[in-house]
Amino acid sequence: MKRASLTLALALVAIGAGCSSLERSRSLANPSTPAKTLASQVCSNCHGLDGNSISPNFPKLAEQQQEYIVAQLNQFRNHRREDPPGFIYMWGISRSLTDDQIKGLAAYFAEQKSVSPGSGNPKLIEEGKQIFDSGLPAQNVPPCSTCHGDHGQGNGQFPRVANQHADYAVKQLTVFQQTEQRPDGVAMKVVTHSLSRQNMEAVAAYLQDIPPK
Repeated sequence: MKRASLTLALALVAIGAGCSSLERSRSLANPSTPAKTLASQVCSNCHGLDGNSISPNFPKLAEQQQEYIVAQLNQFRNHRREDPPGFIYMWGISRSLTDDQIKGLAAYFAEQKSVSPGSGNPKLIEEGKQIFDSGLPAQNVPPCSTCHGDHGQGNGQFPRVANQHADYAVKQLTVFQQTEQRPDGVAMKVVTHSLSRQNMEAVAAYLQDIPPK
């Protein structure tokens, strides 16, 4: 009888411990895990606790448009984004996320304050600013600001690009231009068609260092 009582007591303690640890859970398959917990316990490993990733291999998510984050997580979850290394990390991570968790993650990162990773080559930055503000009429390239905002802040489905790592921006522009790995970015494929490598590096340098609005 005493042993049965002890077993029951231990089981209740274990259940209680499981509930209390939900706020520190890394369980991506648990629909009860709060989005903020996933952000701090899982997403932060690559994107930083506040969405300001240190490594240019991972995009900065701080102040990103909520609508855009929701769309990208859904695309990863549905295997519609195939750009490496994005799908290598994100297909598995997003697989079991619920709609509410995705919305919660988007809201969390949108609320964070974005900071620049640092300044780059001043000559490239000036060239990039010109392309961002005015486009390249001779190459039929429209101004980036038309969709992404005058300070790169983004607008709904058009992502924030301000303060993004230059290396990451170049990689994504190349993906749009040279591959079909982001099928929902058909507009960007048209925009990037005539960009040279130097054009991309210039725009990316400006975006990394773009001043706040």
